[in-house]
Amino acid sequence: MIELKEDLIEPRAYQKTIAEVAARKNTLVVLPTGMGKTLIAVLVGVSRLQKYPGSKIMITSPTRPLNAQHKRSFERFTSIPADDIVLITGKIRPDEREQLYEEATVVAATPQCISNDLLTGRLNLAKFSFITFDEAHRAVSNYAYTRIAKKYMLQSEHPLILGLTASPGATYSKIKEICDNLFIKAVEIRSEKDVDVKPYVKPVEREWVYVELPEQFQRVKTLLESKLQESLQWLRQRHYLHTSRPTKKMLLALQKKVGKRYSNGSKSYANIWAMIRSAEAIKLEHAIELLETQGIPFLHDYLRKMQASKKRTDAGLMKDNRIKEALAIVEQLHSKGIEHPKLAKLRYIIKDLIAPEVKIIVFANYRATVERVRNILAAEGIAAEAFIGQATKEGKGLKQEEQIKILKSFRAGAFNVLVATSVGEEGIDIPSVDYAVFYEPVPSAIRTIQRRGRVGSQTAGKVIFLITKGTRDEAYYWAALHKERK
Repeated sequence: MIELKEDLIEPRAYQKTIAEVAARKNTLVVLPTGMGKTLIAVLVGVSRLQKYPGSKIMITSPTRPLNAQHKRSFERFTSIPADDIVLITGKIRPDEREQLYEEATVVAATPQCISNDLLTGRLNLAKFSFITFDEAHRAVSNYAYTRIAKKYMLQSEHPLILGLTASPGATYSKIKEICDNLFIKAVEIRSEKDVDVKPYVKPVEREWVYVELPEQFQRVKTLLESKLQESLQWLRQRHYLHTSRPTKKMLLALQKKVGKRYSNGSKSYANIWAMIRSAEAIKLEHAIELLETQGIPFLHDYLRKMQASKKRTDAGLMKDNRIKEALAIVEQLHSKGIEHPKLAKLRYIIKDLIAPEVKIIVFANYRATVERVRNILAAEGIAAEAFIGQATKEGKGLKQEEQIKILKSFRAGAFNVLVATSVGEEGIDIPSVDYAVFYEPVPSAIRTIQRRGRVGSQTAGKVIFLITKGTRDEAYYWAALHKERK
């Protein structure tokens, strides 16, 4: 008989209540990061295996480390033999995966792998009585979750779906899309303010630290924005755009739309120039963002790559006198080693907060920023480690084993500061910290909630936002806040 190891876990009241609902109908669970969503999946999973002896259960997450984490949860908290709990990834040979699906009781696997194996017939979900979709906010558009859910509802003899997320999104349409794609019949939401959750949430203070954009940065920004506005005005005058302040998302959508028209045979002069102008706008928007939020070294590298590029858009931009002048100023500042003022401010913040038992996580968007911050802190004698995503084809990144080793050392107190990219946001088992520092705000409510959730699940803490006045830092902070309120 499969059971919970009750001597090791004592589910909280809200976890039991939610699990009771989720055991009866397809449910979307919205819980703050660090509030034990995975345990709800374990509770429901065990009840399904008890109700349907001989059946199987599956949990799927976007990344291999997350799935490895879920595998460990089932090994630790249930009486299911460890050999019957398997982690399946694309690195395992197809014939071996097929055998593992057949023999396992619990399967933890990446959605791409499951989707591919369903397509080829290596996997049939008839015997699976329960599937958990972790980070369920991803179940939109063509993401693999939607294909798996459809196939599951068609194939399973006793289907039950659980979706887990810290935030399903800021709009009714997106939440409805997630619910439709996962065949959700009930939604269980808890926030830090709910009566049954509040006792387990520690107070989290917020602090905003502002820096000024230096005068020379402002000069470069003015030059880049002048060229950007020229491209945007061209697109507005010809009704490709209907706003003077489009977001990067709008520009990318426009580029895709015009490119599709061109591919389908509409090779008019206007469409060709619309592709060029939208590409220019995207590149200039990115250049300004690098200047405002990251600093001179980043913009220098970006402009030099454009200068060396053979692409028509890049060559056209680099011939513009405003861009030439901007590059000249950037090269001068770069030669002097000028950094973004946020770096100096961050150094002071960390030095002020650091103490033997204190744990701090610094979030930054770019791997190069993570490495720069880690090096600056190391130069001050502060023990810090970089935590980035897995290796790419270029060989940059951390292997899963390295990620696990770093987190284990952080938990054990071997170093005080973890400097992380977005890999530190989603689900992965990072210890609760005393302070979370946003090197730059992000416009996504989901990412903001996930970052902030690293603080306050076990001890009181503080979230610090580094913001450059009058820049995209400020705009992104307010955008995320408004979305979160929605």
